[in-house]
Amino acid sequence: MTTTLHINGKDRQVDADPSTPILWALRDTLGMTGTKFGCGAALCGACTVHLNGQPIRSCVTPISAATGQKITTIEAVTDGSDKVGKAVHEAWVKHDVAQCGYCQSGQIMSATAFLKSVAPGKLPSEADIDSAMAGNICRCGTYARIRAAVADAAKTLA
Repeated sequence: MTTTLHINGKDRQVDADPSTPILWALRDTLGMTGTKFGCGAALCGACTVHLNGQPIRSCVTPISAATGQKITTIEAVTDGSDKVGKAVHEAWVKHDVAQCGYCQSGQIMSATAFLKSVAPGKLPSEADIDSAMAGNICRCGTYARIRAAVADAAKTLA
């Protein structure tokens, strides 16, 4: 069955069962490998994408739930055209966040969605950042650098 998905500002045709998780439509059907498979149970956050601006776990969200919705992936957030994504990406590099790097696309997607939800000019507290990023696991334990990068991106955007 063919489904039309609106991904990164473009309509894309996906020939897959409607119950297919968005993750596999992105990776296997469309060749967009920036979104990672981690646990397959929506527990680690490696597969995070935005659905209408909200972070979701693409490993458990079927493509049928995304029909007529806007999907944004790491490819669009880090291409330099998204102001918040650019600030987050630059802060990630500045704070040398990535170690193995596997969780980073999900971390950046969660951080970007969080910072877009923060009131203009408001700086989030460490507790706010920790709460927003709590669903993303980093096996390398770079949480202090992640927190610093999110705070730095918030300052850049304020």
